[in-house]
Amino acid sequence: MINMEESAASNTASSSELKYQIQINELEASLLEMKVKVDELTKENGQLKRENNQLKRMPLFVAVVVDILGSGEIYLRQQGNNQEYLTSAPDEIRTQLKPGAKVAVNNALSIVKVIGNIYDARVRVMELEESPAISYDQIGGLADQVKEVREAVEFPLTKPEIFRRVGVEPPKGILLFGAPGTGKTLIAKAVAHEAKATFIRMSGSELVHKFIGEGAGLVRELFQLARERAPAIVFIDEIDAVGSMRTNDGTSGSAEVQRTLMQLLAEMDGFDNRGDVRIMAATNRADMLDPALLRPGRFDRLIEIPVPDKASRLQILKIHSRKMHISDVDFEEIAAITDKATGAELEAICREAGMMAVRREADAISMRDFLDAARKVRNEAVADTRMYT
Repeated sequence: MINMEESAASNTASSSELKYQIQINELEASLLEMKVKVDELTKENGQLKRENNQLKRMPLFVAVVVDILGSGEIYLRQQGNNQEYLTSAPDEIRTQLKPGAKVAVNNALSIVKVIGNIYDARVRVMELEESPAISYDQIGGLADQVKEVREAVEFPLTKPEIFRRVGVEPPKGILLFGAPGTGKTLIAKAVAHEAKATFIRMSGSELVHKFIGEGAGLVRELFQLARERAPAIVFIDEIDAVGSMRTNDGTSGSAEVQRTLMQLLAEMDGFDNRGDVRIMAATNRADMLDPALLRPGRFDRLIEIPVPDKASRLQILKIHSRKMHISDVDFEEIAAITDKATGAELEAICREAGMMAVRREADAISMRDFLDAARKVRNEAVADTRMYT
């Protein structure tokens, strides 16, 4: 009887412990849920506080410094509505001011801080952050042209003392023209790599925009950025997109392109001093360019990049194949049978020959691969002067 009573008491105690344990687990789960809610509410509270502080903060307006008067007053012009007014600035800010600087002003029109120049995002991305891995040694068959480019663009920036000693004004700009694929942009990449200067590159089509004055504004900001980053080189690829001969066809699109061209002409050889800013441009259609763009003072040197001759083709083939594993390849013969091929076509032949060797899982590239690649790239019959098994 006693054992039965003890067993009943033990079962009752176990049931109570299980009940309490379940309650404890439920309370712990509820506590964890509350902690998650507290964290969410804390984050929401912080966000609301930040938004509240933002709403309480006085707005700032952007203005441009027109002039600094002798009395210490600052002559400002507010952007957007072009209102002009005089104000003052603390001594620590006044020392940073100069005409043309952008500043932030409060509702009392007092200068709060100096902003500096703000450029369009499309202009900022034109500045080359990392130079291309192209050197002059990787340009084949254009030794004379590369020499002229270096004399006109690189040396005035890297060796200005020579020009001062001789007393000669270096060329302001050069135009590279020639057939597509001859190496115009490649030379520009080499200059960007070798010259110790800021390199700003763009395409002529990037200056053609829909709205009136937008293209001219980009040109102004582009050259202003170049002057601030001087010494600098501005390279305009496919300049015929914006520099073609001016015609009067009566369309608004043509008029906008002409406005952009006129702003480019003014920046290249206007009243403003360009400083240590050199201009390079490239085009396939020099015959389409406006005469005002080609005159000395804007483009002092017009350098033709020709289609490579046999010796140049041989040099280009060796440059593009020097990292390849080749077997019994006669580049003299390849250069002879690729008459009138451009540098880009010769590079494509080397690449295609490598792909043919990859396709048949070979250990090296053979003469057969180069001949087949030449046929494929040039789309013409290439004479096979040797016998292969």
